Amino acid sequence: MNRYELVFRSVGSAEPGEDIVVVARTAQTGPGGHPVYADESGILRAEISDQGEVRILATGGHQDTTSPVRARPLE
Repeated sequence: MNRYELVFRSVGSAEPGEDIVVVARTAQTGPGGHPVYADESGILRAEISDQGEVRILATGGHQDTTSPVRARPLE
């Protein structure tokens, strides 16, 4: 897969919903040995396994890397 939509569920807000961010594969590998994907800005980075498991990778301070997220393949 070259691209995914990362789907973040809103937690604790008055109106439940989803935020979607498109990420593309980079040349990097994450700590689990799976490909790393990033959004256009490079701020959101995630390791996605071949089973669709997502691990958000921190790129700076104060990022919440524990938000519920799932990956939907685009290609």
